[in-house]
Amino acid sequence: MSDSVVPETAQTSGRDRWQQRFEAAVAKGQVRDADFTTLSGMEVQPVYGPSPEAEAADERMERIGWPGTYPFTRGLYPTGYRGRTWTIRQFAGFGNAQQTNERYKMILARGGGGLSVAFDMPTLMGRDSDEAQSLGEVGHCGVAIDSAADMDILFSDITLSDVTTSMTISGPAVPVFCMYLVAAERQGVDITKLNGTLQTDIFKEYIAQKEWLFPPEPHLRLIGDLMEYTSRTIPDYKPLSVSGYHIREAGSTAAQELAFTLADGFGYVELGLSRGLDVNTFAPGLSFFFDSHLDFFEEIAKFRAARRIWARWMRDVYGATDERAQWLRFHTQTAGVSLTAQQPLNNVVRTAVEALAAVLGGTNSLHTNALDETLALPTEQSAEVALRTQQVLMEETGVVNVADPLGGSWYVEALTDQIEAEAETIFETVRAMGERDRTPSADGTIEHPIGPMTSGILRGIEDGWFQSEIADAAFQYQIALEKGDKKIVGVNVHTESVSHELEILRVSHEVERDQVALLGQRRQGRDMGRVRSALDAMVAASRTSENMIPSMLDAVRAEATLGEICTVLRTEWGVYREPARF
Repeated sequence: MSDSVVPETAQTSGRDRWQQRFEAAVAKGQVRDADFTTLSGMEVQPVYGPSPEAEAADERMERIGWPGTYPFTRGLYPTGYRGRTWTIRQFAGFGNAQQTNERYKMILARGGGGLSVAFDMPTLMGRDSDEAQSLGEVGHCGVAIDSAADMDILFSDITLSDVTTSMTISGPAVPVFCMYLVAAERQGVDITKLNGTLQTDIFKEYIAQKEWLFPPEPHLRLIGDLMEYTSRTIPDYKPLSVSGYHIREAGSTAAQELAFTLADGFGYVELGLSRGLDVNTFAPGLSFFFDSHLDFFEEIAKFRAARRIWARWMRDVYGATDERAQWLRFHTQTAGVSLTAQQPLNNVVRTAVEALAAVLGGTNSLHTNALDETLALPTEQSAEVALRTQQVLMEETGVVNVADPLGGSWYVEALTDQIEAEAETIFETVRAMGERDRTPSADGTIEHPIGPMTSGILRGIEDGWFQSEIADAAFQYQIALEKGDKKIVGVNVHTESVSHELEILRVSHEVERDQVALLGQRRQGRDMGRVRSALDAMVAASRTSENMIPSMLDAVRAEATLGEICTVLRTEWGVYREPARF
């Protein structure tokens, strides 16, 4: 490589443009002081690719590019993981806020780089722990959060300005976000300095996960308010994590996961634009959440194709001129659906392979599933093994030394192109659905309330198209399993074993009893006049074009519960019920 810094021009080779950016990062101190050699001590370069002469002759290079340069197929940063390794963000939550707080402290003390909150089913559905619908579910699949007081305990002795926090919740995401902000206020933290991610992705709920509260339109209204508020008030916070994970876990193919997820992302871009927001300002606040499944090379290709597609659409369709607005940042979780109850120790191997695919695909943060998650919530020991899996990859394997080490592989590049082409075909189908039954105006254009991709997504949800496509893919895979064409070790092949049953984590029924009692005490200690007044003001705001976040924050500060906030909004907006289909 040349040691000189070459000005970027149209005539400068891709390698030279990468070299300039890499050296600029070195000059800014953005490359870690670490040993970037092989286990045997051989020096390795930060990136590998063709010479300038070979690059000019290779028609693939326009699509492949170099790390840190458009179309970002090979990664967002010229330094790869030499600049910054991925964030180890272990998903955790169970029982009450105090129990989960203790797990968070364990994760952080043992090298976790960020927190990821798992909520229990009542919280995910906007219900309080003492509601009839919550019976038997409190604290079982995540932590129970009823009010800002629970959020205070959840993050006790964890300064929220010092740690990035991801919250995996969509239906009641906005009131839960307000509780997070109030907890930060009570810590004395400047909320404008907060950094984290809220899932908020309601499209994937209608498509796959089914944890919705209201019809689509009011959900989109709340998301638009959230985008406006964070863009103006908390610039580093990411108000949307567009999720493919749950789409894949429901049975989609890799290409469907990618296409449905990016289509949803385009819908949220259209939502921001419809609010008059500057795409270069709000788009960097969008992030993504993908599944990493077991087909190693297919997953790597999927991640690389995702960055390329997003960059092109953001630039060419939605007019983003700032590179950061063209970047697709994503978190990855290893595939929960790949874990087996049979021979569960095999799940450690599965998770390691899936994690390595995510890393070689350039993930920005990563959660590794625990070996016992198909049976119950992780024990402390299995959670530690999952954490150590990432640390072994990061510290011992050399995968952080070279950016996109599989770039240029004939197989990986062909898979990347193929998945991209399949995704583009799906985008065409979704947009066409949005134009069905719409009457063109006099100039031949079709008006959409938010945007053409959003119209297509809403029609696809209404018609059950997404659900049908996922169900068909899942059915085909199940047939292949039953015929033995696809194999799962311990399930339909190599079923003999000497392994024994695992000791699993069991959430005591006392968690629900104690949470309900605590919630009752809090209700008694509130100023109910203040609570009712704040809830009334929030409903009044919902009937106008006023941003609802400030009034919702006031309700949360008054210790209005999640169930109370969601109940008054259900009364105002109605409840979504999925149409019956046969």
